[in-house]
Amino acid sequence: MEEKRNIFAVIKGGIVGTATAFTAAFGWIGWLVVGWICCMALDWISGSAAAKKNKEWKSSTARDGIWHKAGMILVVIIAAIVDGILGQIVNNIPGFTLPFTYGMMVFPVVICWYIFTELGSICENANKMGTRIPDFLISLLSAGKLGTENVWDNILKKPSKKE
Repeated sequence: MEEKRNIFAVIKGGIVGTATAFTAAFGWIGWLVVGWICCMALDWISGSAAAKKNKEWKSSTARDGIWHKAGMILVVIIAAIVDGILGQIVNNIPGFTLPFTYGMMVFPVVICWYIFTELGSICENANKMGTRIPDFLISLLSAGKLGTENVWDNILKKPSKKE
């Protein structure tokens, strides 16, 4: 019995150590990416399950879903590249120093937007499997997605002529 406890302690220690190393290397952005990847996987699995349950599963539809996920990955890579370029420009303007160092702005907003989109899709899949989704959860997901979109509206807001 003592041996089994030690094995579990070693496994738990390994998981905690890995998570700590991951956080040290990638910070909270890394966990957003992990969350998004988990949401994509859960969406694909739940969508396949809902289609199977309703006898609507088609390999062509599954392939379309995978292509959609591949497109999302490309957009996230583009957002990371945009942030890298903006960081180089903003942080290295000759003769001009900003009171802050630009880190990331585009990438986390894009990831959060996709997370809310995936969570909404997972709820739709659960509904297709016969589960009632609480109205407050639908409202929270909609508000989260809208709030993420509003970040851009506020960042890109042009001052009105009255201001």
